[in-house]
Amino acid sequence: MLEITDGNSILKEKTACALGIFDGVHLGHRLVIETAVKQKNRGLKAAVFSFCTDTVTSKGENGRLERILTEDEKHRRIAALGADYMYCPDFSAVKDMSAEDFVRSILAEKLNCAVAVCGKDFRFGRGAKGNADALIRLGERYGIEVIALDKVSFEGEEVSSSRIRELIKSGRIDEANFLLGKPFSYRLTVEHGNELGRTWDFPTINQRLPEGIVAPQFGVYGSYVKVGDKLYRGLTNIGVKPTVEKVKKEISPLAETYIMDFDGDLYGQTVELTLEFFVRPERKFLSFEELKNQIERDKGTVISMFENKAFTP
Repeated sequence: MLEITDGNSILKEKTACALGIFDGVHLGHRLVIETAVKQKNRGLKAAVFSFCTDTVTSKGENGRLERILTEDEKHRRIAALGADYMYCPDFSAVKDMSAEDFVRSILAEKLNCAVAVCGKDFRFGRGAKGNADALIRLGERYGIEVIALDKVSFEGEEVSSSRIRELIKSGRIDEANFLLGKPFSYRLTVEHGNELGRTWDFPTINQRLPEGIVAPQFGVYGSYVKVGDKLYRGLTNIGVKPTVEKVKKEISPLAETYIMDFDGDLYGQTVELTLEFFVRPERKFLSFEELKNQIERDKGTVISMFENKAFTP
């Protein structure tokens, strides 16, 4: 997938363009993108128009979206769906455009859009005054066919980023993974820790969660860890390690993972961590010995759950 956000690139090939924030690339987002990709059968290239999620100020608490995915992961998932091009400017660069200016300058001129694909709840233009009906009317003016899709539902409820955020925050990670269409994951640098686990035969890797990303319920998870091209089962604690360290409010959560059947040094490397299922909430133990014994039990629980269920990353 070619990123055309930087510079003044104007596509010469006609495109089918998927429109949306796509902050979770969940089942609903995937339908929009995959519908645009299917237009390749008509001789079109597949393009995606989105925003850099960090810059979106019209939704979320404190005017900011709480990210489900890092921006890099969002782009990787979109590329994997078959998009040829992606245009992803900062929200501030587009938010004051009128609806017609957006269709003319972004869709018609820059992206050379022949088919625009969006959800029926898609909003655009200054003050989000443009909707799918407005896009259809403007599309007729600028020679753009518009495909507006119904929201995807599961168990009687719409699949949405806000729903997925709440599932992640409540530890219902397996449900969130289903709605995402691909497990919730991080690609993060491995940091040095206090190396206490090595003295217990439970060496771990430490990865600090990025600021602004949705934090799972603090606790223990069954996980997969990808090292190179190989997958390992993992036991991951998300939280602030209250037994080991004095908790400071300004410290962002840490993912601390024991990688089963792995022996090696990963310090400084970027490692992909996928959360598969929730085991128990984080708690403070009265002693290191009590914590060590609980980790032993957690390991047994995770191994049993992996063996009894077909979890796949």
